[in-house]
Amino acid sequence: MQIYFACSLTGGREFEGFYGQIVQHLLAKGVRVPTAHLADPGVMALERVVDPVEVYERDVAWIRESDALIAEVSTPSHGVGYEIGYALSLGKPVLCCHKKGVTISKMILGNRAPKLRVRAYGDEVELRSVVDDFLHWINSQGP
Repeated sequence: MQIYFACSLTGGREFEGFYGQIVQHLLAKGVRVPTAHLADPGVMALERVVDPVEVYERDVAWIRESDALIAEVSTPSHGVGYEIGYALSLGKPVLCCHKKGVTISKMILGNRAPKLRVRAYGDEVELRSVVDDFLHWINSQGP
């Protein structure tokens, strides 16, 4: 299974520790995560040298090749919003997870797409549970 992980880069990295928790949890389960580098604290230096067209083409290809998308949406991000919408338009299952108590976009909260799940978490243990529930849900959907 391959999952595209989405998180804020230029919008802020306040929740970076949770980004790493998600990616490490997925990798430990044997899930391929082409965007695992986005959870790395040094990602801004890596991505700064990549041309915007190259980023766009690379990332939409990764979304198309992935079975699902998991987005940490506690920090607003134009790119993450685009990736969520793109994945849903392709019929991909999407999990939008966010820290409890953080206000997130009503465009996400109000979206009733059947393949979208929006879940809040309080700590790392609850976050892993949210991810596991999503993995179980997409595996139960069948091809």
